[in-house]
Amino acid sequence: MAIIRDFEEFVEVHALLLAASGIPSSLHELLYQKLSSDTFDGGDFFQVEPCEDGRQRRLVLTADSMDKESQVFLVDHAWTFRLSDALKQLQEVPGLAQRMASLMCVDLDLASDTRFVSGSLHESNSEMSIEAILEREVSEAKEKYDGIVRWLELDELGIDDDILVSLDLPRKFPDLIALSLCLNKLKDWERLMPEIAKFKDLRALWLNDNPISENCRYTADTVLKLSPRLEIFSSKFTTNFGEWALGFCGGIYGKDNPGCMEQVNGSLQNVTTLDLSDRCINNLISQAFSPVQLPSLSCLNLRGNPMEQNSAEEVLKHLQGFTCLRSLEVPPPQVDIPGPLGESAVEILESLPNLSLLNNVSSAKILEKGKHVIDSMLQPRLPEWSPEEPLADRVLNAMWFYLMTYRLADEEKIDETSVWYVMDELGSALCHSDEPNFRVSPFLYMPEGKLASAVSFSILWPIQHAKRGDQCTRDFLFGIGEEKQRSSRLTAWFHTPGHYFIKVYEKYHQNFQTKNYDAPSINSSKARSLLGGDGSPLHVYTDIPQVEEFLTRPEFVITTEPKDADIIWTSMQVDDDMKKVVGLTDQQYINQFPFEACLVMKHHLAETVQKAHGFPEWLQTTYNLEAQLSLLIGDYHLRKKGGRDNLWILKPWNMARTIDTTVTGDISAIIRLMETGPKICQKYIEHPALFHGKKFDLRYIVLVRSMNPLELFLSDVFWIRLANNTYSLDKHSFFEYETHFTVMNYGRRLTHVSTPEFVIEFEKEHQVEWLEIHQRIRNMIQSVFESATLVHPEMHSPTSRAMYGVDVMLDCSFQPKLLEVTYCPDCTRACKYDSKSLLSGEILKACDFFNDVFGCLFLNETTHFTPF
Repeated sequence: MAIIRDFEEFVEVHALLLAASGIPSSLHELLYQKLSSDTFDGGDFFQVEPCEDGRQRRLVLTADSMDKESQVFLVDHAWTFRLSDALKQLQEVPGLAQRMASLMCVDLDLASDTRFVSGSLHESNSEMSIEAILEREVSEAKEKYDGIVRWLELDELGIDDDILVSLDLPRKFPDLIALSLCLNKLKDWERLMPEIAKFKDLRALWLNDNPISENCRYTADTVLKLSPRLEIFSSKFTTNFGEWALGFCGGIYGKDNPGCMEQVNGSLQNVTTLDLSDRCINNLISQAFSPVQLPSLSCLNLRGNPMEQNSAEEVLKHLQGFTCLRSLEVPPPQVDIPGPLGESAVEILESLPNLSLLNNVSSAKILEKGKHVIDSMLQPRLPEWSPEEPLADRVLNAMWFYLMTYRLADEEKIDETSVWYVMDELGSALCHSDEPNFRVSPFLYMPEGKLASAVSFSILWPIQHAKRGDQCTRDFLFGIGEEKQRSSRLTAWFHTPGHYFIKVYEKYHQNFQTKNYDAPSINSSKARSLLGGDGSPLHVYTDIPQVEEFLTRPEFVITTEPKDADIIWTSMQVDDDMKKVVGLTDQQYINQFPFEACLVMKHHLAETVQKAHGFPEWLQTTYNLEAQLSLLIGDYHLRKKGGRDNLWILKPWNMARTIDTTVTGDISAIIRLMETGPKICQKYIEHPALFHGKKFDLRYIVLVRSMNPLELFLSDVFWIRLANNTYSLDKHSFFEYETHFTVMNYGRRLTHVSTPEFVIEFEKEHQVEWLEIHQRIRNMIQSVFESATLVHPEMHSPTSRAMYGVDVMLDCSFQPKLLEVTYCPDCTRACKYDSKSLLSGEILKACDFFNDVFGCLFLNETTHFTPF
């Protein structure tokens, strides 16, 4: 088709893309008009504003209003890339790192615009001397009050320990109730505490953002011993908190009304709204916080408090006494993510039936859904960086909060490649909401009607009515509910409660401690030879060129008709449907076992091994992200708390050649990478054994004649797969395929090392005996297939004989680690290079590889294959 000329042609060409995008049909013509005219008019309707102290941005509607599905906007893609190219592009494309750093708010320390820098705008205190401020406070007290200074704010004045002592504040202001010394230079507790102890009525002391606050020896309880009436210390409640602290949070007490002993009693009777968020409250149940003292309380915020001294039942029972309570905010009670008030929002609402809002979500809506994820109030993860960190590195750390993805199949439809992109400044300012008012979808516009002319955009449209000043939001997990682990996946963008995930992980781990089991019997040879007494050859059908070329024994004859074959040797899966179509029978031998997915699909392999063995040393910790994300997050938290390494490798369930495989230590990256397809997440072997400084793994060929009894044979040689670059754990190296991956026989420089050459040099380099390592590897391989026999006895089939590739890596202690088991492995090198048996010393001719394989599987021979 030529260039698209009208709307009808646009719809015809883009019908599938329009349907997949979810864009309402009523907006298709407007979308076409904007695409064909290249109209980016979002700036006329929206404004980007800083939030989270400039560390994030949000999008606000500036138009008077916008009805549901009434408009559509083009959002450009500021950066499109494949993951392996990310670092290189940031380093080499002019201006890219700078733009991304600004978009992701990781250049604040470099930006000249002080509007985005927290603390850059000084308040009036910094423009006055300390003496002038003290004089002003005395003057105001005489003019407005009873002449007694009870509230003193000396923030951001450069006060150090010497200056504080010289001010002699306890003598000048003996009746102080509240003292704020935030953002100063106080360092020495031993000099500060005697001064504080002189204040007899002090209720609040703020020392936030002083060097002294980094000293963990001095907690609120420590200070309380010196100042027994203190209720607030550095914004946190002490265990002595009472009516004054609650009155401060309820808006009763402040600089204009500091309060005194006569005023405190009974002062909470009219408080309707109480914000107790982030006060570090461990024991909520007290005489002050009670229905008697707070009879009018209708709105209560308890977010950010551990309440470790109270059970959920105790707190809920206490809150039941507040009969006027209608709105409650608590540490996120979500499906599968509990807070101190229980494991679900429904649980809280059943205990407090008078509530109208829970975490700003309608109680009726929560109860209607039964299980509702209250995620709108979770604290966002914000990018972190050090001043010396280059912009490219900052962007790589922050990008997972902004990335979106789509997949493109190449013209041959063989592999799929994941494409990641960052929307422009307008699109990237859309924050998450569980109840969004906008939706975004990627869209490929093909102005010439062909994929080659495609230009990618994101399309933005309203899905709810919005009015001027409303924040514009989208659902980061659109279409993903709890059945797909929504609560856990929110961890990519938000701080979800780690204690829950740790609890789930520990419970799971206890159920899968290393198991003892009875190993199935291993028989040297029970399967019979397939050759008949008349000596007629066996007919073999194969779609594998190497078998056609190298299976030259007279006992076997290649046939082109599957239904005429005695043996089917194929790279395709043979299921019942295929048998019917091709005309295969149950008497024909096939090179695959039923249910062998329990071995050859990575998530099933880990599950099979764990069911049989628990957590054997030779299998790295492995999680199926489609079902076990919460376990991974718990494990990740525990490792982080314990200061242990936290590097992981993500592998697709069933892809070869390390396609879509990533090494990362970023929990947000791990979760976001789930979007490119089902994966396992496996603990990375940070310290592998190296060969001349490079990473390597070993490919073993295993032949299986029978699963019951188990008949296994191991090739007398193995094949070395060697990385091209020197191994490194530098974070930039994770973008270098040839440093961390070893599969080089698909368009990369392949270094072939023969088995004897490798063994001799490896023994010399590491001063080890290879035969000892070889025996450990044999034992491991045997255990793998025994696992399948134990867990999946249905694998047995009398007409199945198969060859598997088993990939093994050694750690720095030369212990074998199982990487994967491969069905119908690539045998290019086995058919190309002669080798030498480590056991017998015999030469193995490459041209005889498949002759030996078929001889072992179908003629009961063991030439160059050793039985287990």
